[in-house]
Amino acid sequence: MTSITTRKVEYPADGLTMIGHLALPVGFDRRPAVLVGPEGPGLNDFQRRRADALAELGYVALAFDIHGGRWFTDPQEMLARLNPLLADPDRMRGIGHAALDVLRAEPRTDPDRIAAIGYGIGGAIVLELGRDAANLRGIATINAMTTGRPGEAAHIRCPVWAGVGSEDPIVSPAQRDAFAAEMQAADVDWRLVVYGGALHAFHHPSMGADQTVLPGVGYHQRHAQRAWLDIVALLAECLHVPEDVAPGRG
Repeated sequence: MTSITTRKVEYPADGLTMIGHLALPVGFDRRPAVLVGPEGPGLNDFQRRRADALAELGYVALAFDIHGGRWFTDPQEMLARLNPLLADPDRMRGIGHAALDVLRAEPRTDPDRIAAIGYGIGGAIVLELGRDAANLRGIATINAMTTGRPGEAAHIRCPVWAGVGSEDPIVSPAQRDAFAAEMQAADVDWRLVVYGGALHAFHHPSMGADQTVLPGVGYHQRHAQRAWLDIVALLAECLHVPEDVAPGRG
């Protein structure tokens, strides 16, 4: 295994002190970088391991926080915070830009080669970064087919990849269609992959016994691995993965 370095990073956003997870690849040179956005309950070890896996592939990676270090186990508490956030694109952009600024300020980061991936609310946040004309080379989302304010998708400057489970009741077929129409109308370079038989959050392994899971949420191991490989391929395409590291890990 390639040696990587990790550390916590604290930074202000949305009136909170966020606690992100930064993963650095071996070496001292500048590398392309990736933001990693978590789903609704918050930043946990799943996204931290994703950042670590990206560092092993040669990227600087920051798994960013959305709840000031908190992890929600109760869906109603989570939704009480998420629903107002999802209804306020400017707040989502503030959270995303704060994390992007931290990643861009890291000395190992090549500031001209940054991509963003996000799961659930994290995917909505990175899409809003794109709609706000952030300098990103690629955007990948899972379970996050949100649509933005009219006309703002035209500000997206990079390819967009989106993945969703065919049986996801939270991201409905109507939402998929609206997202596709928005991307197409804005002439975005976009892709949508529908994973057959998968539910919402199909990428995320089963959580702890204290976690109450919303209906329609469930893990799908094969599709989780396929989606990860699709994301890794997008990053290699958009960021030009360093030649001295091997391709994807599941």
